[in-house]
Amino acid sequence: MAKRRVVITGLGCVTSLGRDKETFWTNACAGRSGVSTVTRFDTAGFDARIASWIPDFNPAPEIEPREARRVDRYAQFALVAAEEAVRDSGLDPNREDRDRLGVIVGSGIGGLQEIEDQKEILMNRGPDRVSPFLIPKMMANSAGGLIAIRFGFWGPNSTVLTACASSSHAIGDAYFNVAYDFADVVLTGGSEATVTPLGLAGFIACKALSRRNGEPAKASRPFDRDRDGFVMGEGGGILILEELEHAKARGVRIYAEVLGFGATCDAYHITAPEPQGRGAAASMTRALRDAGLAPSDITYINAHGTSTPLNDTMETKAIKHALGGHAYKVAINSTKSMIGHLLGASGGVELIQTALSVARSVIPPTINYENPDPECDLDYCPNVARELDVQTAMCNSFGFGGHNASIIIGKLRK
Repeated sequence: MAKRRVVITGLGCVTSLGRDKETFWTNACAGRSGVSTVTRFDTAGFDARIASWIPDFNPAPEIEPREARRVDRYAQFALVAAEEAVRDSGLDPNREDRDRLGVIVGSGIGGLQEIEDQKEILMNRGPDRVSPFLIPKMMANSAGGLIAIRFGFWGPNSTVLTACASSSHAIGDAYFNVAYDFADVVLTGGSEATVTPLGLAGFIACKALSRRNGEPAKASRPFDRDRDGFVMGEGGGILILEELEHAKARGVRIYAEVLGFGATCDAYHITAPEPQGRGAAASMTRALRDAGLAPSDITYINAHGTSTPLNDTMETKAIKHALGGHAYKVAINSTKSMIGHLLGASGGVELIQTALSVARSVIPPTINYENPDPECDLDYCPNVARELDVQTAMCNSFGFGGHNASIIIGKLRK
């Protein structure tokens, strides 16, 4: 079967830097941090008390108050981002073959807040007081189901859970569904809302989080010598992937073309990455092969860049393994330096930033890069946005369990 060309025609996001893609983009290019002290709940006794959370989030008008009470926060992020992405794409489902419209989204955990809330009710008030909405709110696939219901997308619908690689794997699945003619349009990306007492405590117990509580805005510092862990984030990022001729027939704007996807597993450790970056490098190499590109064709990489000692060193090695000497010529940034780690939603939001970089020829900075690490010796676009004609870009995501995903996009070619 001939592989069809796939393009990105719609973008929508909810992050600590903005409730829409334009606000997010403006703040990212300005190098602003969305990290602050958590006040949603009492953090007394928590070693990490900061997160890239969204204090003033209100799902209206996309979600009415009555409906919002039946939808977990993570799915609210997804629905709001999906509304923006569909609107941005100009897609009218009423004028489409609904069987050819799909939804494939990712989430690392799903409705964690609802689990915590209802467990407390169970313990304090008894089983007969547990909400009938517990199960539909906690399900990690509820976001995908709700999106399909909202827009009437009848085509392929699935949810991917591969920890921090979830939304990148979802985007890869969406790309293949369009490329191999199972759908003409797929809404894809991911959402996450784990800034909860249990979520924060769990990652503290893993010793994964930064303890830089006194300087929230400086806590996420990918590739910097003094990094001490990632900062938890929340939000959602949704993209519209569409077959090229279908998009041309609608006369819509195209942000970028999806050129290739690669995925591997470290098969090494449930939380730590393989130190030499073997799996991560193989993921990038597979994406290059799928795209029919050479390492020298890559202009820019949006790195996984978590700000953890293990990941950033490993990813630097992996980029060198995959790109060889060209690794020193590639511009690299980490969106997580500004919005923290959105776990299963990170790949979606980061690909949105990457698509805008391709379309607008600007790379937002890696902020808080103050002290170079000798083991991280590549060009990380430190602290200031950079104008660059981004012809071809790669976006990396790596997750607990050893899951690796790499996506390549670029300017639309003839």
